[in-house]
Amino acid sequence: MNILLIRPCPHKSSINLQSFMMCEPLELEYVAALLERMGHETDIVDLVIDKSLSRALKAKKYDAVAFTSYLVHVGIVKGYAEYVKKHYPDIKVLVGGVHAEVVPSDFESPYIDCILTGGMYALEGVIKGIEDGVTRDELMMLGGAPKCQAFDFPHPARHKTARYRGHYNYIYHDRCATIKTSFSCAYDCEFCFCTRLGRYFERDLDDVINELDEIEEENVFIVDDNFLFRRERIIEFCRLVKERGIKKTYIAFGRADFIAENEDMIELLASCGFDAFFVGIESFKSGELSDYNKRTSVEINNRAVRILEKHGLQCYSGLIVGFDWVRSDFDTLIGYLNGFEHPMVNIQPITPIKGTPFYEKMKDKITTAEDRYELFDMAHAVMEPLNMSRRAFYYNILRAYLKTSASARGRRYIKERYGKSIYRRVRRGAVTIALQYIKLIIAPNR
Repeated sequence: MNILLIRPCPHKSSINLQSFMMCEPLELEYVAALLERMGHETDIVDLVIDKSLSRALKAKKYDAVAFTSYLVHVGIVKGYAEYVKKHYPDIKVLVGGVHAEVVPSDFESPYIDCILTGGMYALEGVIKGIEDGVTRDELMMLGGAPKCQAFDFPHPARHKTARYRGHYNYIYHDRCATIKTSFSCAYDCEFCFCTRLGRYFERDLDDVINELDEIEEENVFIVDDNFLFRRERIIEFCRLVKERGIKKTYIAFGRADFIAENEDMIELLASCGFDAFFVGIESFKSGELSDYNKRTSVEINNRAVRILEKHGLQCYSGLIVGFDWVRSDFDTLIGYLNGFEHPMVNIQPITPIKGTPFYEKMKDKITTAEDRYELFDMAHAVMEPLNMSRRAFYYNILRAYLKTSASARGRRYIKERYGKSIYRRVRRGAVTIALQYIKLIIAPNR
């Protein structure tokens, strides 16, 4: 069969960080590799770059189209599915991705033939079902095949995105590939979606290193929800990388408590090529950290940032803005972040995401229509701020950015550390997002 794999383009209303960081569609590259092993022909179209669904569908006669999707893409993907079915009624339409796995009900549509709640583990059975001509109901059942705690899939078919790879980057790292070495997360932060994806498990490290050695790009983003989990695994990863002579620059996610308690591991990772960690600081308030079930503290967060700075690693801090904040909280946030050497930060309004415990606690307070999926981007205020207007809320978020990461000191640091070309790309993306926030300040209920 000929199968088209599609990454959707975000809705124009979403405040999307793809303005200055765009990762490869790794999940589709895995799917392409599995389908090719089964003997099928695949194409990957990245609509973030290519834009035109109609042009993609005209390239050849396809038997099936599969979309990947996050929450913000739900409405877009349902619209795509309707377009496919109305113009090519014989094509089977499949939807997968993390949101389909956790909240499949959001994708219920007469134009979607199968929701892959079992992810890659269900895909082989679904494709065989299409070949055998099973009914739509049977196809849906096949899409729910259970996951297992094992990883026996071929390495991603990165050649399928060859024409796009020059566009893939992660913040300050151009031409950046991605790799996944573990799945889900061993922690249970109440607001976090990744903890809903099943039990945490790790890939075999020899297989990971073999895949890493195949990657052509010098920059690699390790997209594990938490790369810093076990000392023994980190030591073995670094040993294998050095033994194989693999020289890359790495970015990864890690928890502050691990960093604070394992400075020697950070020193080791720095010697192995790690350049930055994205750390979920989340808050400078102990009470909020407790509410989020973060299992860390302000003191631990501070120590973690200092350790990264000491060893020359950049800390990308994730901070959550409470909907009950007042202006002085933003002032304190700005002062807190500027207490670090080089504050690089992602500031997000607290957003209850379907499928999480936090959503169940807060869903009655959501004031944004839940079918406006594109606004659940962790940048829009989907709950009404309690102590200021929406206009003031957005203004203060933008002000916090302008006085920390985007300050003159921050801009100078980016230019000096990463060079002028990367600085210009990041600046263009930051300006795009700033303009979106300015529009929200002018018309906050968009």
